[in-house]
Amino acid sequence: MIINHKLTKMKKVLILGAGLVVKPMVEYLLEKGFRILIASPMKERADEMINGNPLGSSLDWSMDDQPGLDKLVEEYDITVSLLPYKFHVDVAKICLKHRKNLVTTSYVQPQMMALSEAAKDAGIMFLNELGLDPGIDHMTAMKIIDYVHLNGGKVEEFYSLCGALPSPEAADNPLKYKFTWSPKGVILASRNSALYLKKGKEKYIDAVNLFKDRINYTFPGIGELEIYPNRDSISFIDIYGISETKTMYRGTFRYKGWCESLDAMKSINMLDDKPSDYEGKSYSDFLAERAGLEKKDLRKNLAAKLKISESSVAMKSLDFLGFFDDEKLKYQETTPFDITSDRMIDRMMLKENEGDVVLLRHIILATYPNGHKEVIRSSMVDTGSPSSNTAISRTVALPAAIATKLLLENKIMLSGVYRPVVPQIYIPVLNELKSLGIEMNEEYGLPESEIKSLNLS
Repeated sequence: MIINHKLTKMKKVLILGAGLVVKPMVEYLLEKGFRILIASPMKERADEMINGNPLGSSLDWSMDDQPGLDKLVEEYDITVSLLPYKFHVDVAKICLKHRKNLVTTSYVQPQMMALSEAAKDAGIMFLNELGLDPGIDHMTAMKIIDYVHLNGGKVEEFYSLCGALPSPEAADNPLKYKFTWSPKGVILASRNSALYLKKGKEKYIDAVNLFKDRINYTFPGIGELEIYPNRDSISFIDIYGISETKTMYRGTFRYKGWCESLDAMKSINMLDDKPSDYEGKSYSDFLAERAGLEKKDLRKNLAAKLKISESSVAMKSLDFLGFFDDEKLKYQETTPFDITSDRMIDRMMLKENEGDVVLLRHIILATYPNGHKEVIRSSMVDTGSPSSNTAISRTVALPAAIATKLLLENKIMLSGVYRPVVPQIYIPVLNELKSLGIEMNEEYGLPESEIKSLNLS
């Protein structure tokens, strides 16, 4: 038997998950000559991504098979978890057992951070938040923050705004939105509360009022948008090392329509996760039950209950989604969240012939010892489509793929639990992203009116 020693020495990457954002990572790592295995219950989709490349393989696997995962992690040089965030800590513990590096694109959970010392002792790295938001937003923000600090300045106000949207011409439903990444994740995020710092004062927005706290914003080339707060912004003061800041705000971009529609859904508890028996019920039965109304004159009475007009965007959205229809639900016992999110997914997926756009913008007010002030604006617009790669899949998968390559090449020599907020990580990742056409346009010396345009100050 002839052994190809070049192939036997190839580094091997274990990718867990085959969701909507995985394909660019698979293509990148295969092109760089790494062996990969995609382990996922969606084996057929994994095979489509591999597209016959002999360096790629797939396995029908799920998190129910922990012994199987143990063997895979031991066999492969590095693991990339693109599973739902709730599984990352379990994966990390297996990586710790076998002293293998781990990359994820999800927020660091407290349980993950608790593994940092053990990872340091094992000489391995658990690199998280290496996607778009979180990910590219961290790296490009830290590049500017470090610049300000190196020049003796302070960050007085910090805004980071991001959104993954259908292209303007594809935003053709009342909600002005279509799903380009984990649909359940998008809708689940709408149940979050939010916390940010405004002029030195903390502002907490409870979950039910999330979409009421919104800002109008015009993005050149895209049009009129709305911004609502993204989770806990205040925690990023320490993460970014800007204890001096008086304003810390991270927000999400949406076209006008989404916030008003989701606000109405939340106000009548359409996103609750308490299970009930809906066997034999229709969508209009479900809507009436959620709103606490009779089905007779449902449109009129619901509009009155919500204190909106029958011709409002929110009512048009409910109509578009079919919640006034007598079509029977295909459920027995389930949750309002699943009924609502499944209906949205059914009618709001981005089509093959449509495009998507990722928007990212930082706006920072910096002050310097000589009294000089400047606004620094850093912006990115990335476009794509399902027929090639969507913008969201490129901007989530490629940072993680690049970091995976750097770890395999021993070009990131850190251990413990990390986010990409240190130069050893963000400089090489951003440099390679630039070579792939993903970069920010930075503008320095702008007037303070750029901050005031956010209507938050």
